[in-house]
Amino acid sequence: MSMPEYRRRLPHIHPGDVHLFITSRLHGSMPAKPGPIIYPTPGRAFAAQDRILDQRSSGPLWLKDHRIGDLVSQAFLIGETERNFYRLAAWVVMPSRVHMLIRPLVPVSTTMRWLKGSTARTANRILDRTGKPFWQDESWDHCLRTPRQIDRVAAYIENNPVSPGLVSVAQDWLWSSAGWQAKLPAPQPSQNNQFAIAIA
Repeated sequence: MSMPEYRRRLPHIHPGDVHLFITSRLHGSMPAKPGPIIYPTPGRAFAAQDRILDQRSSGPLWLKDHRIGDLVSQAFLIGETERNFYRLAAWVVMPSRVHMLIRPLVPVSTTMRWLKGSTARTANRILDRTGKPFWQDESWDHCLRTPRQIDRVAAYIENNPVSPGLVSVAQDWLWSSAGWQAKLPAPQPSQNNQFAIAIA
């Protein structure tokens, strides 16, 4: 299936039948100015930005709230199992951002509008900050075509909580594909009606 190109501030070109690595950050979580270091590849620059976010103790960290972490995790699963928007390969909810690796089945703009819109409304209601921006407007995405790329990015996503020392092994982080797969039985989206109803 061929996916369209769409533009906001950044171009988003999504060829069909590829995996996409998508990152969405909380509104106001990005550093004001990029660092002076020039990185040899965009991938290394991206990983360096991730490390900067891990070291920050200020700025929005709403995803640390267990209620919000559960909400967004449930939304990822609902997007696959109930909405049939994508096939989900790996995901993680970090304190200031989320990463997901998907194979899209519908235009990514449709997926992101639903995912960010529904979780923002419910999260803001939980946090008593209705009407305020929750997610940064633009998401970052990157197409992956080879099994090696897909495996490497899936490992990067699931090990994201290990790098800053939030957990010692990926399976101990509750809000990731590694952590949820480690539970027996794995949770299903419909088990938590409060969140399932709120974002359905």
